Amino acid sequence: MARRFAMVAVVLWTAAVSARAEEAMFPLMAWGHTPGDPAVLKRMRECGITVAGFVDPKALDACRDAGLKAIVADPRTAGYDWLNVDPAVARANVEALTKEVKDHPAVYGYLLRDEPSAAMFPGLAAVSEAVKEFHPGAWPYINLFPNYAEPEQLGTPDYESHIKAFVETCKPTQLSYDHYAPFEGGGLRESYFANLESMRNAGLEHELPFWNIVLTSAHFNYRETTDADVRFQIFTSLAYGARGIAFFTYFTPNWGNYRLGPIDQFGNETPTWGKLRTVNLQVEKLAPTLLKLRSDRVYHHGDVPQGAQAPPADSLVEEIGGPMLVGEFTHEDGSRYLMIVNKSFTDSAPCRPELRAEAKLEQVSPYTGRTGPFGGEGVWLAPGQGTLLRIAP
Repeated sequence: MARRFAMVAVVLWTAAVSARAEEAMFPLMAWGHTPGDPAVLKRMRECGITVAGFVDPKALDACRDAGLKAIVADPRTAGYDWLNVDPAVARANVEALTKEVKDHPAVYGYLLRDEPSAAMFPGLAAVSEAVKEFHPGAWPYINLFPNYAEPEQLGTPDYESHIKAFVETCKPTQLSYDHYAPFEGGGLRESYFANLESMRNAGLEHELPFWNIVLTSAHFNYRETTDADVRFQIFTSLAYGARGIAFFTYFTPNWGNYRLGPIDQFGNETPTWGKLRTVNLQVEKLAPTLLKLRSDRVYHHGDVPQGAQAPPADSLVEEIGGPMLVGEFTHEDGSRYLMIVNKSFTDSAPCRPELRAEAKLEQVSPYTGRTGPFGGEGVWLAPGQGTLLRIAP
């Protein structure tokens, strides 16, 4: 009898987790190979991760049971000499793989390639087209270089032409790129916001959602992430209208000077795990609203970073004080929203936006998801923290 009740409890828990995963899921992905261990996947979901990347087809049931979507990793979509892809072979390979897994509810996409040069785009297009043919709606996952890649890496004269060539050749369903910005000693890579600008502009021009892959494992001369670093990277991405965020990496690689990813080289949770969970769970609460917003514009108060924009003459926010980032959005119901981010890595600051037109501001709580009054102690933003505000009619 006890065993039967235990089995029923497991079934109910699995159903509840799966239902929760389907509710306004904002993609937050653990970048890199993900093992099929159910206990590991359960803790990943408890960290607020919603997408596991990259998983063997045999691990899809475990991902589903943990409430996770998954990017499938299989040689039939990823194992090519990308400069010499036979379209007929690729099509047959993709058809075979999708017949096995396309009806599985955990499948979000299929891994193709990370950081390809433009010379690889025709080969990637052949596999991508096959994925779109045999599994409509699934993402043929290709991640692009950051804007600090050299022309010889890009295979194009500059970054903008690289994005343009990718979109025209591969006809992607989503855009993704990586950009690691927090340096040891407290610095931020100068081109961080310019990369967000480029990807946002490309997404709007081609009506494609974009993802940013941000840093969670220190390596090279990138610093061990602080709470402010995690908040800053996630909320600045959201202010620019990102529709997905991935973390490099969730599992710390066991070579070089990689350290303090959320899970260390021995499988233990590090302090970064808790930092990431705190912000991921906030995004989960904001997701039902975020996913209904269209990005209208983004601008910086205070110093304007390289490649970024100052407030235009008709911005909703005329003044705010301090180094703040403002993203303006329109909800599908026609109402207007603001995502405001404190860009300081060290100092908390009050967020008191002065609007050009008199209006009342309401705050979407990152802890309940409900909309309520904005004011009092609630105006204070921690370093790197963002707040989602609704302009009440």
